[in-house]
Amino acid sequence: MHTLSVIVPFFNEVENLPILHKELVEVLKKLGIESEIVYVNDGSSDDSLNVLKKEVGRTKGSIPTKVIEFKKNFGQTAAVVAGIDNVDGKYVSFLDADLQNDPHDIPRFMQKLNEGYDAVFGWRKERKDTNLRSFLSRMANTIINVVFAYPYHDVGCSARIVKKEYLNNLQLYGELHRIMPVLIYLKGAKIGEIVVTHRARKAGKSKYGFERIVKTIIDIITVKFLTSYGTRPAYVFGSFGLVSLFISGTALLGSAYKKIFLGVFVHTDPLFMIAIFFGLVGIQFVLMGLLAELQVRTYFESQKKSIYEIKTVSKL
Repeated sequence: MHTLSVIVPFFNEVENLPILHKELVEVLKKLGIESEIVYVNDGSSDDSLNVLKKEVGRTKGSIPTKVIEFKKNFGQTAAVVAGIDNVDGKYVSFLDADLQNDPHDIPRFMQKLNEGYDAVFGWRKERKDTNLRSFLSRMANTIINVVFAYPYHDVGCSARIVKKEYLNNLQLYGELHRIMPVLIYLKGAKIGEIVVTHRARKAGKSKYGFERIVKTIIDIITVKFLTSYGTRPAYVFGSFGLVSLFISGTALLGSAYKKIFLGVFVHTDPLFMIAIFFGLVGIQFVLMGLLAELQVRTYFESQKKSIYEIKTVSKL
C-alpha cells in the first residue's frame, strides 16, 4: 500500500500537464515515502491524454502512476470520485491540473498532517485570480462560514490532504467536490490549515463560469438540509407548516372580527383569502414532512444504514 496518493483530475490541460507531472515526480521523490499519482481524464477533447502518457513514459519507474480515462466529460466531481475509488494510499492529496496549485506545498501538508490532524486544507491567502473571481470566492466562503459554522478560510482551494478513512462513504454528487472540505469537517475530522502558494494560470482556459455561483448556492442548501435534517425532515417541513397554520389562524380570527363587528363581507375580504391560502399551504407542508419521514426511515431500515459513524471503541 502506498502512503500517499495524489489525485489530479484534468480536462483540456495539454500545455500544463507535462510541467505538472515533472514537478510532482520531483516533489514526491524528495518526499521519501511510498507515493502514487492518479490522473483522471475527464473526457478531454484536446491531446491532453497522449501528451500526459508520453511524459509519464519518460519518468516510468520513478513514481507509480495511474491514468483513468472517462468515456466522456462527466464533470470534476465524477473525476474526483473516480480518483478516490482507485487510490491505494493511506493519505490522499488533491491538486488541480492548471498549475495554480503548487506541488511543492505537498511536503508542508504532510508535515502539518503529522501533527495529529485528519485533514489539512489549503488557504490561498494571496490569490492570483481576477478581482471579480476573488470577490465571488470570498462571498461564497463567508456564506459557508455562517451556514455551517465552518471556521476555516478557503473552501474552494483544491490543494488539500485527507486521511483516506474520511473519504470512504463520502457521497459526492453534482458539484459537491467544491465543498468537500465542509463535508469532511462535518464528519468530525480534526482539521488543520496552511497558507499555500497560488500561481497565476499561464496556459489554457479556466473551466469555471458564473454558473458556478448558482450551483454552489444550491449545493450549500442541499448539504445543509441533508446534514442538519437528513434523518428528521419532518422538523423542516413541520416547522414551515406550523408557521403557515399560525398565520392562517391569525388571519382567520381577523377576518371573523371584521365580519362580526364591522359587517365586512367575507368574499370581499383579502384577509379571508390569506387565511385560506396559508391554511392549505400549512397542511401541505405537514403532510410533506410526514411523507419525507416515511421515506427516510424506509431508506435507512431497508438498507440497514446507520445514522451515526464510530471513530473508535476503547475498552478501559
